[in-house]
Parts: sequence; structure tokens; C-alpha cells
Amino acid sequence: MQGKPAMKEAKEILRLIAAGASDRRISQVVNLARSTVARLRGRAAALGIAWPLGPEMTDAALAQALFARGGASSHRGVRRRAEPDWAAIHLELKRPHVTLMLVWEEYRTAAGDDAYGYSRFCELYQAFAGRLTASMRQTHVAGDKMFVDYAGPSVPVVIDRRTGMTRPAQIFVAVLGASNLTYAEASWTQSTADWVNAHVNALAFFGGAPNLVVPDNLKAAIVKACRYDPGVNRTYGDFAAHYGIGVLAARVRKPKDKAKVEVAVQIVERWVLARLRNRVFTSLAELNGAIGALLTDLNNRPMRKLGTTRRALFDAVEKAALRALPVDPYVFAEWKLRRVGLDYHVDVDGHYYSVPHRHLREKVDVRIAARSVEIFLAGERIAAHMREGGVGRHTTQPDHMPEHHRSLAGWTIDKIRAEADRIGPATALLIGRIFEDRRHREQGIRASLGILRLAHHYGAERLEAACERGLEIGARSYGSIRSILDNKLDRRAPAPRDQDAGAPIIHANLRGPRYYN
Repeated sequence: MQGKPAMKEAKEILRLIAAGASDRRISQVVNLARSTVARLRGRAAALGIAWPLGPEMTDAALAQALFARGGASSHRGVRRRAEPDWAAIHLELKRPHVTLMLVWEEYRTAAGDDAYGYSRFCELYQAFAGRLTASMRQTHVAGDKMFVDYAGPSVPVVIDRRTGMTRPAQIFVAVLGASNLTYAEASWTQSTADWVNAHVNALAFFGGAPNLVVPDNLKAAIVKACRYDPGVNRTYGDFAAHYGIGVLAARVRKPKDKAKVEVAVQIVERWVLARLRNRVFTSLAELNGAIGALLTDLNNRPMRKLGTTRRALFDAVEKAALRALPVDPYVFAEWKLRRVGLDYHVDVDGHYYSVPHRHLREKVDVRIAARSVEIFLAGERIAAHMREGGVGRHTTQPDHMPEHHRSLAGWTIDKIRAEADRIGPATALLIGRIFEDRRHREQGIRASLGILRLAHHYGAERLEAACERGLEIGARSYGSIRSILDNKLDRRAPAPRDQDAGAPIIHANLRGPRYYN
């Protein structure tokens, strides 16, 4: 034992000896091996040192008497041991593949005959580790794990200066296991999009990717909590795969699994959020700027137990152990389950995207990104489109269409309307009503082209007359117009209208007697 902590323990042992406590009881109180207590009892007895200590017995004098050569070493053959630097050993154990046996062998080589044996060395290290906080006590290998969670309190952000209306911002926290380097940012929600985007920013802050990420069981990460095989959110798993990271969810009601991030959250709340409590923020960017400045201070602040800063420990131990980030950062994409419609299109937020027509009525997975839509069946991509806007519109690839639909692909609504205008106003009016009635663009194009192509056989003049008759009787289909032409109803003059009958009733479902002539 050496230094102030050892002197505190030595004084406590002397006090308990004077109180009549046994070696076993003293070892339990001071958390040291019983053999250590026994040796100190023998040294103190041989030197006549007893509690209470006199005013001349300072910490330095007590250490000299009990542990220095020529002091206790001349009594009962006790030899002073070379005390290891336990804090340095604790940090060395964070390096990949470094074991307690390895650091003991290195210590023994340097200390020679004054070195502790391996079992005693392990006992003393465990005693040192026991005095650390829960998060420091765990031995995390550099580059192995990143722990993530949200802080409890939110931060109000003024979104309307005129009324003073505020909106709460959520605080995301990430911490690396070995170095305790900490990252935090504010977002509006804890949704999957904000959750994944915060992870992307955290990895950019750390400058590399760990082997594992350890989240809690919130829905943005885990869709089904299970101790042995939790169900990972599809989008979250997509993000993890992009960076080559495994997702290791904390077990339910097992706080030790996430002790590292719980301590980090507490530190962020005390050292960052508490310092911002009296400030007013009017945007998320302004809040994140303030958080970033305080994070720099936090990561450069020495950790009391380890005697180094988070940033220095990261640079020395963990930075090189992280894997390089991909050239392209992850682009957020949401997954949805959809069924292919009878028109071989999939509905994505009201816009319809085509798949090969052979997949009608099949269930598919749709990956929706900001600029693209990808459609998968049984894990195989069957279609990919640029994302388009417009509710009710269709995006169709020609090779997805049945053979008899492909002939329509070169036609647009504007082109068809222009062709109808060249034939005549009745044809143009009929074609316009067909597009109004049809739910899908392809249906309207198909019916309109059929009608326009009748001009090749019957002539434009007769087609115009047939469309005029079709409008009169409420016909809207290719079959009706062709029937008028085949039966030469377009050449008959319309029956005179009774002047006393008033205005005619016009309705799409009323055909009139001429339809049956």
C-alpha cells in the first residue's frame, strides 16, 4: 500500500485492531485480503504502533515506519513489495488482447524480487477496481462497444418567439466503452429516423466504428425484446450492416448491461444540460452548438479515478482500434410491408411504383429512402425507382408491363389529347371524360388509343360524328363508339327534341332510346 488511499486504509485497520476486531472482520470492512491485514497487524505490533496515533505520526512517518526498508523489513522478515501503478494497469487492460497475466509478467520483469506473486497481484488489482465507479469497473476492450440511450429530461426550444411556444428536444447520448469518450446531440423525437441519424453523427464524431452497439429496448432499435434473440428494427439493422456493426441489445431489467451509458447520461445531465438550464434556445441547431461546446470541455476534463481525460484516453487506446467508416455515410431508409396490386404497382405514400407484372398480389418489402424506392421479394430486389412525388400518380418501367401494355408506353395524356383535338371537338371532349372516369392512367390511355385508332378504318369525320353521338347517349368506352360506327348510327340525324319538354336531362348513366336503335 502506498500513497494517500493506502494510508487511509492502514489507519482504519489500526483503529479496528484497537477495537478488538478480528482479521476476517477487518478484511471485510476495508475490502482487502485477510493476509494483508494480518501482515499489517504484525508490523504494527513489532514497531509498537497502536491506535490512536500520536501527533508526530504523520502519513509520511507512518508509511516510512510500516513499509520502508529498514522499518518493517527488519521485523519478522517482512519485505516491502514494489507497488504497481494500478491506474495504468487498468487502462492497459482496455487494449485488445491484453490480459491480467500479461501485465503481471511485465510488472514482475520490471520489479524483480520485489514483485507480488500472481494471485496477490490479482487480489490487489480487484481491490483497486472495486473502488472505481460501476462504469469504470467494467473492463471494455478498445473498439469493442458503443453504448447508446436517451437522457431523461428534454430541453425546451422556443419555436414561436411571438407566443413563446416551446417544443421539447430529446437528448441522445453515446459513449465508447474503453475510453468513455462521450457524444450527445438534440433531436425533435425518438423516432427511428432521428435515432439512426444520431448514430450516424456519433460515428462521425468518434471517427470510426466499433464492433458492437448496445442500445436499450426502445422501439426504434428493438421491435421484440428477448433475452436470447431480440428482434432488431429492420431500419436499425440496415444501418448497422452498412457500418459492419453488430447490435447487442441490453437485457430487460439488467442495468449492468448498460451501466456505461447510464453513467454517461448522468454525466451529460449534470455537466451539460444543467449548465444550459437558464439559456433560451430558438432552434435545434443553436441547442446542438451549445451542447457541442460543453462536450469538448467534458471530454477534456480529467477523470478523477484514472488521472487522464476521455479524449487523451481515446487517442492513446481506442482511436486506432475503431474500424474505418465507409466512404459514403448511411442514407436513412424506412422499410414497409406492401402487397402488389392487380395493376402490378405498389402503393408508397399514395404514389404507385411498378414491379414485374408476374408478381401480382404478392407481399413485398419496400425500402423507402429520400431519393429512391426499392422493392424486395424474399430478400431479392425485383424493382428500383427514383422516388417521385404526386399522390395518385404512377411510375412505371416498360419492362415491368405485360406485352399488350407496352404499346401504350410511348403515349402520354397530353399527346393523346392533341391527337383528339386534330379529329374534332366532340372527340376531344369524349377523350377528356374518359380520363376523368378512369382510376388509373394506363386504363385511360388504353381506351383512348382504341377510340383514336378507329379513325384509320372509318375516317376522322365519321369518328367525330360517332363521338358526338356517344356524348349524347353517355357512351364512354371503345366498344360503344365502335358499335355506333359498325351500325352506322353516326350517319343518322338525331331525333327532333320536343320544344315543350324543357332542357334535356344529362347524366352518365342515362343512355336514351337512340342507344338501342
